[in-house]
Amino acid sequence: MRKTATLTISVLATMALVTGCGGEKKNAGPAKTSEVSPSSPASGEAKGSAAGKKGVPHQVIFEVGGTGTTQIMWKGNSNHFQQVTLPWTKTETMQLQDAELKVGVTVSVVPGSVKGPDGMLKPAPCTIKVDGKQVADNQNGKSSEPCEYKLKD
Repeated sequence: MRKTATLTISVLATMALVTGCGGEKKNAGPAKTSEVSPSSPASGEAKGSAAGKKGVPHQVIFEVGGTGTTQIMWKGNSNHFQQVTLPWTKTETMQLQDAELKVGVTVSVVPGSVKGPDGMLKPAPCTIKVDGKQVADNQNGKSSEPCEYKLKD
C-alpha cells in the first residue's frame, strides 16, 4: 500500500511539474496515431525571414505498454492528460523553431500504474522514439522515472 501511494504521489508530482513547463506550439500539426507527414504552414502564417528559423521535421513516437487501462500524461507539441487503453501509441511530427533550435524541447510520457506479475502496481513500460530511433525508456517499468528526451536539431 505504501509503495502504491508513493508511486501515485511521484506520478502526480511529475505530471504537475511537466504540465507547468513549456507552452503549446502554434505551428504544429494535429496529433495522429498513424504515419504522419510534415505539417504545412498555417494559411495566415508569414513566409520568408519574417517567419523565423525552422528546423527539420522530426517524427516522435510515444508508447506505453501493458494491458488494461491507465491514465497517462504526455508532452509533445502540447501537454495531454488522458485515460487510455493499453498498449497505447501516439505519433507526432515536431518541428523546432526560433529559440527552440538552440535550447531544444523536452518531450515526455508519464505512464500510469499497471498490475505486475506479483499483483503489485508498478509503472507501465514506456518508450520514446525519434525518427525511428529509441531515445528513452523506463526499463520496462522497472524505473519510476518518466520517459523523457530533449529534442534538438
